[in-house]
Amino acid sequence: MIIDTEFNSAAQIPMKICVDAARLAEEVGFGAVWKGESNSRDPMVLLSAMAAVTSRIELGTAIYHVYGRSPITLALQAAAFNELSDGRLILGLGVGNPIIAGWHGEDFSRPLRRMKEYVEILRAAYSGERVPDYEGDFYSTRGSFKMAFRPPEGDLRVWIAGLGPQMARLAGRIGDGIVVNMANPPMIRRIVEDFHAGAREAGRDPRALEVVSKVRVSLSEDVDAARWALKKVLTFYSLQRGYSETLGEMGWGEVVSAVQAAHRDEGFAAARKLIPDEMVDDVPMYADRDLARLPAKLAGYEEAGSTRCVAAYVPSTDDLAGELNRYVSNAEFVKKADSAPAAAR
Repeated sequence: MIIDTEFNSAAQIPMKICVDAARLAEEVGFGAVWKGESNSRDPMVLLSAMAAVTSRIELGTAIYHVYGRSPITLALQAAAFNELSDGRLILGLGVGNPIIAGWHGEDFSRPLRRMKEYVEILRAAYSGERVPDYEGDFYSTRGSFKMAFRPPEGDLRVWIAGLGPQMARLAGRIGDGIVVNMANPPMIRRIVEDFHAGAREAGRDPRALEVVSKVRVSLSEDVDAARWALKKVLTFYSLQRGYSETLGEMGWGEVVSAVQAAHRDEGFAAARKLIPDEMVDDVPMYADRDLARLPAKLAGYEEAGSTRCVAAYVPSTDDLAGELNRYVSNAEFVKKADSAPAAAR
């Protein structure tokens, strides 16, 4: 299993610190650095800066949502980025949730159809060939678009975010991989089964596709401080549609309901206090003084079917650069991980 990382999971680390950390992550041997979107710093801007100071490490969006830009625009961005980075982009896409859709004046409806149309236009535009007129339920393009420059050699790698069975199957049918957030190994197994079933339905080899999971990591000599940092992230996910149900499936439904009620009545700070230590230790999170136990936890995700796992760092202090440097520098376990992509294994 390839071990990747992420530096801005809680959207609190300035971009220049992340760029320096990416250079170090490449030296240590991480497979990729990922960056999410939502309402945080733009992934392609940050990853472009990382591409300029590195030469080997892959760079991924986890997740760019489909509402923020047209598929034509994203094809142009992806082609330019792959030209800059020598093809190191992994383009993770997702449909977000009703809140994110609302920010962009869209409705969260028929997400499977929306994703399918988006990917079809995106791939056609990225190919560099003239794009035939396309009239979908959500996306359309007219006027025979064609890039004014030749895109880089090779296909665009599109990995789709999925938790539910239908999106997992769609990812298997049309994606090159699936990105799974906030799911423990038993849930990973179920998602992988659906993902592989979708691939077989489309006549594809599931072994050639990637499964990416994520474990958030926080370190401190005071383990309670590390857990407290992760409880901020858990509170956020407890309030989000989709992820709140996922946490419920993992056995934390009563806590999620209590957190949501406290947030409505008293605000985020009060809700955060209701996250128990046991929940942090049970879900895809790791809080400790050092990284000694992390490889054993990640092994559970590999056994469940993950081909890559993102060990995403969440700082527990205001020393953001110092924490990131210590985390990356001490991540010796990544050198022992399998660095070959799925298709080569």
